[in-house]
Amino acid sequence: MTFFKDLSLSSFTAGFVAVLVGFTSSVAIVFQAAQSFGATPELISSWMWALGIGMGLASALPSLWWRQPVMIAWSTPGAAVLAVAGAGYGMGEAVGAFVVCAVLITLAGATGWFERVMNRIPMALASALLAGVLARFGLEAFLAARTALPLVLLMLLCYLVTRRLLPRYAVPLTLLAAIVFAAVRGELAWGGVQLSVATPVFTMPVFSWQAVVSLALPLFVVTMASQNLPGVAAIRAAGYDLPVSKLITLSGLSTLVLAPFGAFALNLSAITAAICMGREAHEDPARRYTAAVSCGAIYVVVGIFGAAVTGLLTAFPKELVAAIAGLALLGTIGSGLAAAVRDEAHREASLITFLVTLSGLSIAGIGSAFWGVVAGAVALAIQQAGRRKPFAGKVIAPACKIRQDARAAADAAARSSPTTGETP
Repeated sequence: MTFFKDLSLSSFTAGFVAVLVGFTSSVAIVFQAAQSFGATPELISSWMWALGIGMGLASALPSLWWRQPVMIAWSTPGAAVLAVAGAGYGMGEAVGAFVVCAVLITLAGATGWFERVMNRIPMALASALLAGVLARFGLEAFLAARTALPLVLLMLLCYLVTRRLLPRYAVPLTLLAAIVFAAVRGELAWGGVQLSVATPVFTMPVFSWQAVVSLALPLFVVTMASQNLPGVAAIRAAGYDLPVSKLITLSGLSTLVLAPFGAFALNLSAITAAICMGREAHEDPARRYTAAVSCGAIYVVVGIFGAAVTGLLTAFPKELVAAIAGLALLGTIGSGLAAAVRDEAHREASLITFLVTLSGLSIAGIGSAFWGVVAGAVALAIQQAGRRKPFAGKVIAPACKIRQDARAAADAAARSSPTTGETP
C-alpha cells in the first residue's frame, strides 16, 4: 500500500505531536462545556468518543483519498462559548443547538460562500494570520522556561543539535529526550490513566429558539471565524490545493451525524494542521499526508478508549507540551512571517493582521483571528484606495495561482535548504 511506503518516523511523530497538543491544550475546556449542561461521567466519555471518531475519520479518510493532509479538529473557542453560555440548558437542548450549528456549517460549505470570501484575502494577509495564530505557541514554548527551565533548555539544545545533524528527526528525538527527562524526574502524572472503553450515549435533540440564539449561533460564528478561517490560511500557506468548500461541508456533516453523541462542532484545524503540513513532518510535501492519516488514526484510538488515552496524553507536563509545540512550529512561523512581509505593498497591512491576531483580542465573543483579518483588510483597502485597478488586480491573485505559487516555493525551499544536505 502506498501509504506505508510514504510513512516515516517524522510524519508519524508529527501526527502524534498534533494529537498531544490538540488534546492537552483544550480538553479541560471540553470537559467544562459538557459539565455546564449537567453531563454525567458517561456522557463526558461519550463526548470524547464522538469527537475522537469524528476528528479521526474526517482527517484520515480525506487525506488518503486526496493524498494531501486534511486536518479536522474540535472547536476550542466553541467549547469555551458553551462552557460560559451553557448554564440553564439541559443536554437535550445542547444537542439541538449542535445540530443547528452543524446544519449552518454544512450550508456554508455546500453553497461555497465561505470559500469565495477566503479567495478575496491576499496571500500575504493569510500568511500573517497564520503566523499570528501560531506565534502564541512559539512564545509559550519559551515562557514555559519560567517554571521548567532545565526541561526547556534540554529540549531547545536537543532540537538545535538534531536540527543540524538529523533534521528529519529533530522533533521526534526532542520529544523522546523530553519524555525520558520527565520520567526520570518523576514528572509524568500516570495517576490520571484509567483503562476503560468509551460507550457512546445517544441524546435526543430538543429544539428551542432560546438555545438556537444563545448556543447555536455563537457556536457557528466563532467556529467559522476563529477556526475555519485560520484553517484555510494554514492550507494555503502550506501550498496545498484542497477543495475548501467540500472540507467545510464534510466537517458540518460529521458534526451533524455525531452531534447526538456529543460532537458539538468539528472544523478545519490551524495549529495542529501546521504541525502536520510543515517540513518537520516530511521534507517531501507529497508525503506529508501520512502525518494527517497518523493523526486521524490516533484520534480514533483516543475516541475508542476515551478516558484512558485522554489521561495518558494529559500525563505529560504542560511545559513539555508547550515546548514541543513551539519548536515543531518554528519553521511554519518563520515561513508565514517571510511571506507576509515579502511584498512591500502588503507589508503594513500584513503586520497589522499579525499583531492583532497575536494580541489575543476578543470582541463580542469572536477571537483575534477574525479581527486580525478585518484590521488587515481595512488597512489594505485604505492604502490602495484611489489606485489604478490593474495594480489592485496584481495584489489579490486568484486562489488557484496563489496555491500553485506557494506549493512551488515550498518545494524549492525544501530542495535548497542547507539543513537537509541537498543541493539545488
